[in-house]
Amino acid sequence: MGEFVVETTNLTKKFKGTPVVNQINLQIPKGSIYGFLGPNGAGKTTAIKLLLGLMKETSGSIRIFGKDIKREKIAILRKIGSLVESPSYYGNLTAKENLQLLQRILDVPKERINEVLSIVRLEKDANRPVKSFSLGMKQRLGIAAALIGNPDLLILDEPTNGLDPSGIIEMRELIKSLPERYGVTVVISSHLLSEIDQMATEVGIISKGSLIFQDSIEMLRKKSVNRILIQTSNNVSACNTLLKEGWKGEREAEFITFPETTNKEVAAIIRTLIENNIDVYRVGETKRSLESIFLELTKEEQSL
Repeated sequence: MGEFVVETTNLTKKFKGTPVVNQINLQIPKGSIYGFLGPNGAGKTTAIKLLLGLMKETSGSIRIFGKDIKREKIAILRKIGSLVESPSYYGNLTAKENLQLLQRILDVPKERINEVLSIVRLEKDANRPVKSFSLGMKQRLGIAAALIGNPDLLILDEPTNGLDPSGIIEMRELIKSLPERYGVTVVISSHLLSEIDQMATEVGIISKGSLIFQDSIEMLRKKSVNRILIQTSNNVSACNTLLKEGWKGEREAEFITFPETTNKEVAAIIRTLIENNIDVYRVGETKRSLESIFLELTKEEQSL
């Protein structure tokens, strides 16, 4: 594993003695799109506010860019862009005027305004009042504002919330382009697995304040295994016969199921059944969806 941009150690935040973020150990690799996933109320926004120094942790530590946020908060925050909950803007001002205010505060070159408008594809709307923008355009302006300071880390809290399908696709493509084109590490929180699945390279799943899974999106996808379903004239006899031959199937409703079975293995199972005078009525395949894995994890809080 390469360098981590964000590392937390037993990060905890309690409200009135109740942990909302409970001893989480985030590890966010440099150059990744880290999907921070969990149901509404799981503790995602609280964790993000802790990373941004908007809230003080009850216990634990946060290191960003290898530095302790307690000791070097200002230096760290200068290199972070964020969009938390909803973008802030002055509705009567144009997109360009809103960004000019930030450009002056952050003391970045004026050229950066046009650069970020280009990144979020708002050049043609730069001189329109923001109050006339669609929700998707306002979200893109929020990302432009987060990018204006040339951050190394971009933290986005539910950036596709409330967008229509075309707005979601636009936002997704924009986020996916950032690490490769601009070298930005992106943390994106969401309660929608389908969104994270289409954007993220790494995933952390939080439920009731606890981090219950953290790995690459590929490792999560590997949990989504295929199963072979076989229906026979006598499933009890079929299971016993196959067990003697070293095949362990499980009876499930009217089927016998076998996990992660190759084509050759399926052929051998069917051959064994026919040779033992057991009729095979139907052979099917089913795949455990990522959604079912996510629901199972967050419901039972069991670790992968």
